[in-house]
Amino acid sequence: MNARRRTVLAAGAAGAAALATGCGSDGGDGGDGGDGGDTSAAPTASAGATDSASPGASGGVELARTEDIPVGGGTVFKERKVVVTQPEEGEFRAFSAVCTHASCLVSTVSDGTINCPCHGSKYSITDAAVEAGPAPRPLPAERISVSGGAIRLA
Repeated sequence: MNARRRTVLAAGAAGAAALATGCGSDGGDGGDGGDGGDTSAAPTASAGATDSASPGASGGVELARTEDIPVGGGTVFKERKVVVTQPEEGEFRAFSAVCTHASCLVSTVSDGTINCPCHGSKYSITDAAVEAGPAPRPLPAERISVSGGAIRLA
């Protein structure tokens, strides 16, 4: 009976790995794979530099102007399901606004955390790491570009 169970578990693990690989994003954020990927490499953009992934004239949706995102805080864009933070002056980061616990939208950014109103999960504005549960994993990173004072989804 143990041999059969190991076979089923091994097959289940292989299927889960294939599913995670097939559903992964090219953003390198770990997606829903639950692999606890390093979110410290979350996409960032500096106001002073043009990002090479800049969407150009035909590019991404402008979310905000750099001056609209408070230093040490952030803004939730509910219609785009994105939250943009500015942990330090000139450093902008973006994450999914969908809580990893129960898929509620986060609602506020205050005191250095991105906050979900449903069950009290809190995420760091720097790397979206879970600071208070019940969220099981960080918010996935979103790609943005910052150029000419505009913050755009990449």
